[in-house]
Amino acid sequence: MSVELQLLGWSVVLLIVYILVQGGFVAPLRGAVWNAGPRDEGQPPLGKYPGRAQRALENFKETYPAFIALALGLLVSGHTGGNGALGAWLWFGGRIAYLPLYILGVPWVRSVAYGVSFVGLIMMLTRLI
Repeated sequence: MSVELQLLGWSVVLLIVYILVQGGFVAPLRGAVWNAGPRDEGQPPLGKYPGRAQRALENFKETYPAFIALALGLLVSGHTGGNGALGAWLWFGGRIAYLPLYILGVPWVRSVAYGVSFVGLIMMLTRLI
């Protein structure tokens, strides 16, 4: 099994972690009634850490579709390995580092983690094309 396919599977676990962390911060703030309801009313404002968890999840969802497409493209085209596999690792590792760095409010290093993950996507793309 290719590295890209393995990391695609693990990326689903990572998505679940992002969702659970976000939910763990936001659910207590908004309460069970709001969470179980239709959410028609305005959302209570998020505080510092719940807001960061929400924004980290949104940021993850911005690059995740590209990672999925590139990993599958590499697999289908038979171009797995090499810089594509390294790029997949960079994306995955960058996204792992990004979540706690964002929640803890670590400037610059968080941006580096994002940059590493973005470079990983570029490496996967160049391997594909």
